[in-house]
Amino acid sequence: MSTIAERWREVRARVDAACRAAGRAASDVTIIAVSKTHPASAVREAAAAGATDFGENYAQELAAKRGECGDVRWHYIGRLQRNKAKLVAGQVALVHAVDSQELAADLGKRAAGVQPVLIAVNVAGEASKGGVAEADAPALARAVAGTANVRLDGLMTMPPPDVDPRRYFDALRALRDRLAGEVGPLPVLSMGMSGDFEAAIACGATHVRIGTAIFGERPRVE
Repeated sequence: MSTIAERWREVRARVDAACRAAGRAASDVTIIAVSKTHPASAVREAAAAGATDFGENYAQELAAKRGECGDVRWHYIGRLQRNKAKLVAGQVALVHAVDSQELAADLGKRAAGVQPVLIAVNVAGEASKGGVAEADAPALARAVAGTANVRLDGLMTMPPPDVDPRRYFDALRALRDRLAGEVGPLPVLSMGMSGDFEAAIACGATHVRIGTAIFGERPRVE
């Protein structure tokens, strides 16, 4: 069985190859190692192998791991309840899934400085997923861009499983380009996971969220 370090090196090589194929620099794409439900020891092993950015889906798990994992850069990538904003604001490099102006405001109130955020866009309109509808994204982007102590850096999405994801990645990039004309630069596109990150990079992803390909299957939570 491959170690976390070996899997990290394989993912790093695949990302680099995907960047070359797309005519992009490897430095254009940030790999977020999604460590949710994995122990702090797994984060430390990945960090020792070269990973710098880690993603968590649960606010309390993030708070617990922050003190155990040394000098790494954290991202909050899950749906965030407003009452948990205090556990995340000012503690992460980027909040990936803001879906309301109210949540953005809560993050801004709790942040010691300026909290960078992304708007989660439900491009496919799936009822089972969070995120704002594509048609509602411009109004939310304007609201978030005007929120105190919050900086809107871009957009994120998660396409439906078992389909060609490129149409959804292309749609997010086109939406970002339109919104940038209204609210200013939006340099970040967070899209792509273990099964589709190479397609996401080809479509312009700047951040890919990779868990299973680095850490293996998630431990069961009883």
